[in-house]
Amino acid sequence: MDNEKKILLGMSPDELKAVVKELGMPQFTAAQIAKWLYQQHVRSIDEMTNISKVNRERLAEHYVVGTMEPIDCQRSKDGTVKYLFPVVSMGEAGKFVETVYIPDGDRATLCVSCQVGCKMNCLFCQTGKQGFEGNLSAGDILNQIYALPERDSLTNIVFMGQGEPMDNLDSILRATEILTADYGYAWSPKRITVSSVGIKSKLKRFLDESECHVAISMHSPLPEQRQMLMPAERQMSITEVVSLLKQYDFTHQRRCSFEYICFAGLNDTMTHAREIVRLLDGLECRVNLIRFHEIPNVDLPGADEKRMEILRDYLTRHGVFTTIRASRGQDIFAACGLLSTAKRSQL
Repeated sequence: MDNEKKILLGMSPDELKAVVKELGMPQFTAAQIAKWLYQQHVRSIDEMTNISKVNRERLAEHYVVGTMEPIDCQRSKDGTVKYLFPVVSMGEAGKFVETVYIPDGDRATLCVSCQVGCKMNCLFCQTGKQGFEGNLSAGDILNQIYALPERDSLTNIVFMGQGEPMDNLDSILRATEILTADYGYAWSPKRITVSSVGIKSKLKRFLDESECHVAISMHSPLPEQRQMLMPAERQMSITEVVSLLKQYDFTHQRRCSFEYICFAGLNDTMTHAREIVRLLDGLECRVNLIRFHEIPNVDLPGADEKRMEILRDYLTRHGVFTTIRASRGQDIFAACGLLSTAKRSQL
């Protein structure tokens, strides 16, 4: 990638209009470029064949599409595929992110990353142990979809890979706009879920400016215990998060969910179950119970299947629709909480 050239992938129509104006090209060329990028998925400017050769050459002098293929992939015995993508916007910095493709019958979900590493440092997450190494641009986020070999089979995207989406909100909003806009991929926002631990002002802005589903990492309804598991509790407590969510309407197509990793004897008791019911009373939502996947140097025991079923059944009986999420890709370290590119970034 030529670091002196700017990247087109991730640009809005207004930005593309500014590009063609700067280069002395007809204004309608901006719409042509957007179509080539977001509907035709070209890999090079030379493929934009309805733009004159002179203008393609002029554009190529200063810009590149900005897409890069994954440099590695691992395939799980359950069909899950984990890809390693270079971070285009960081040039020669040698940064990478992991992206997970999860096929499931007639559905195919892509778990997308938004940061290299993460600042949140949740106790149970391998990405947090990596530390924070940088935000992805909207182009970096879109490249994980754009250059995915299985792109055309995707039915859903979840922002649950590396990083905290609300900590890189501008890039998230730009990427989801392009994914859902008529000039872009034209996906329904209901095919996209964005996760968060909850960050003041950022979460509200996302709820106001996006129509995508939202998933909140809860992991304990008890503030003191949640703070032990998730330092972000100090900045925006789970009670504040739920209070904010109750101001929005999730009774129609937009969905609100809570992620809850189950730890044996720690957050899987009836005390926790009753507190979850109390906390979520009056909020249309669902809870996804998740198995804990062990990571090095973290002494947390995962709850067994029976205990998770008891918790699921209690919550569902008391009006909180709850499921146990199937664990996928654990054998290739692609399951929840296992993504990390720390070693790659140090090479």
